[in-house]
Amino acid sequence: MSALRPFQIRIADAELDDLRDRLRRTRWPGPETVTDDSQGPKLAALQALHLHWLTRYDWRRCEARLNELEQFRTEIDGVDIHFIHVRSPDADATPLLLAHGWPGSVLEFLDCIGPLTDPAAHGAEGAPAFHLVIPSMPGFGFSGKPAGTGWHIGRIAAAYATLMARLGYEGWVCQGGDLGSAVAEAIGHMRPPGCLGIHLNMSFFQPTPAEIAAADAQERTWLARAQRFFAEQSGYFEHQSTRPQTIGYMLADSPVGLAALMYEKFSETSDHEGDVTKVLSMDRMLDGIMLYWLTNSGVSAARLYWELRRAMPPAPPPPVELPAAYSGFAGETILASRRWLEARFTRLAYYATVARGGHFAAWEQPGLFVAELRAMLPHLRAAAGR
Repeated sequence: MSALRPFQIRIADAELDDLRDRLRRTRWPGPETVTDDSQGPKLAALQALHLHWLTRYDWRRCEARLNELEQFRTEIDGVDIHFIHVRSPDADATPLLLAHGWPGSVLEFLDCIGPLTDPAAHGAEGAPAFHLVIPSMPGFGFSGKPAGTGWHIGRIAAAYATLMARLGYEGWVCQGGDLGSAVAEAIGHMRPPGCLGIHLNMSFFQPTPAEIAAADAQERTWLARAQRFFAEQSGYFEHQSTRPQTIGYMLADSPVGLAALMYEKFSETSDHEGDVTKVLSMDRMLDGIMLYWLTNSGVSAARLYWELRRAMPPAPPPPVELPAAYSGFAGETILASRRWLEARFTRLAYYATVARGGHFAAWEQPGLFVAELRAMLPHLRAAAGR
């Protein structure tokens, strides 16, 4: 068995000096020719983020916060997996793996760690407690970068199942959003020993023509939102799934280029009323951007979309038989109704819609995200006969 190696982040001063030099020498494009974001992030918005980055942002604050937590790396299937591991003081706590996607990271879950692991200390005496395992996807952040092809969603799911077994956990749950939800669903199909069930705050399936034809008013609203996303906001998917290396040169060489790509998704898919900084501050967005910049993982993360495109099954997979739970946050780009999900998860134990929060639910609304995990757990356990 590969060892669990304690890990601490130590970014060299020279790396931060190089970044500041690159930021000072940014060459800006001309402004957009529209008044909305239909051509991409507005020049003024990126310049404001750039000014904050150059004059006020402090990476060492983020680094110190991560280093307060137990972090490890362990080799699985030839690649080092970085993960945060926080055990609850409650011996009966449920092991929970939190799976991020793109352009997300382990940072999405930091504000949830205390309330999930030690509810009593956070004003929730008697609430369910969790042991937390928060891995960085292969090719993302401080995990290793695959040297060859084949690291698709199913292989990541298998690596996560291996990680939980290596930690000695039984009765564990996998939670996922964005591509993390695809990993969670893959785990649902795999049904690895020891896995109790899955919780999703997004599901990637496409409704069938019959489901679309029979859609009620709420479902039609969600279909229209998803259609707009795929028609107008999915350019990143097409580029990363077809030519990740091409975009990778920009992501590795230009901090503002990387920031523009990530800021676009932070702004477009989070739940706000015109100002993303009301739910994700500039510091928090830059923390996420820095995790990609400092590890030079822009292209290795983008390649997951190339893998995803090539591993897509020719036909819809069979229903997931492992117990499943779903929380749909109001601002999510792709939402699913209960009846759509019941056709794809034979033991859908919990379904809820949440009034606030978007694609980065745990990051935007940690309190509501924690409340959903607490609420779904007894239903998931009952469905699993626990």
